[in-house]
Amino acid sequence: MTEIALTVQQTARPTGFPAPEHFRFAESPVPEPAPGSALVENLLWSVDPYHREMMDGDFALDAPLEGRTLGRVVASRTPALPEGSVVFHRQGWRTHAVVRPEEARRLPHHPGVPLSAYLSVLGGTGLTAYVALTRVARLREGEDVFVSGAAGGVGTAAGRFARLLGAGRVIGSAGTAEKVTYLTEQVGYDTAFDYRTAAAADLLAQAAPTGIDVFLDNVGGDQLGAAFGALRERGRVVRIGTISQYNTPDAPRVVFNHADVVEKSLRIEGFLVKDHRDAQEELYDFAVPHLRSGALVADETVVEGFERIVEAFLLMLRGGNTGKILVRAV
Repeated sequence: MTEIALTVQQTARPTGFPAPEHFRFAESPVPEPAPGSALVENLLWSVDPYHREMMDGDFALDAPLEGRTLGRVVASRTPALPEGSVVFHRQGWRTHAVVRPEEARRLPHHPGVPLSAYLSVLGGTGLTAYVALTRVARLREGEDVFVSGAAGGVGTAAGRFARLLGAGRVIGSAGTAEKVTYLTEQVGYDTAFDYRTAAAADLLAQAAPTGIDVFLDNVGGDQLGAAFGALRERGRVVRIGTISQYNTPDAPRVVFNHADVVEKSLRIEGFLVKDHRDAQEELYDFAVPHLRSGALVADETVVEGFERIVEAFLLMLRGGNTGKILVRAV
């Protein structure tokens, strides 16, 4: 174990896209665990779109940033977190963290499942997709699903889960031709389109000429407006995120025919995955057998080295990843 701990701190509030100068790496001695706590050496970090929202005020300046992290307990002063155990916690963006039992969750051991999956398809990313489909949309077999931001972590998981849950046609959008190809050739989407090439309503009409039943919205903006027009009677919109506005808060408001909500008996619901942590074991029961059989694959972009965590975050914000982006210790 190294003698120096590193933390990433936010130094200023960005306007628009963040830049490297909005962060700094701070050195300190590796902390000692107090009675009732344990020292964790972190192994894998998640950088997520919601971090951009938190930079506007939720993250304290000049303090370590929050984030989902997996690490190994290297020194413990509590029997609840024995040395050598691998845990999940939210004190990310640092190489070492001191956690109490209520702040960490020991990972289950599922033979044949890679550790990174617990931050991607089995982690908060996969849980978001699973809850969106099963608890919020209440997807029924044979229903057609449209997912915006389909090449990201939640989008790839949603596409694969929808297929395993018996969806009819699965349609996705992404920001490059290469990602569109990945969605149809690797993830299992029936069709996908590059939303940058034409008006969203026209692209969706071509991809789903007979309409859709469920829309999982990671993006907001024009694609949300287009989906309202494509939804069939009793269609559902699940609002997961608004990536299109994270760096452009003054973007135009979504335009859609509000009468459709009444006339087609549509349902619009958003959620926060933190309110559905009771679904974690349910996700394991659903996804782990498919991971073991090869029917489910974890889509991941892995950046090597904690010193590149800011780079990974900025890469994700600009759409440079396919699947869930993770940072791995070297």
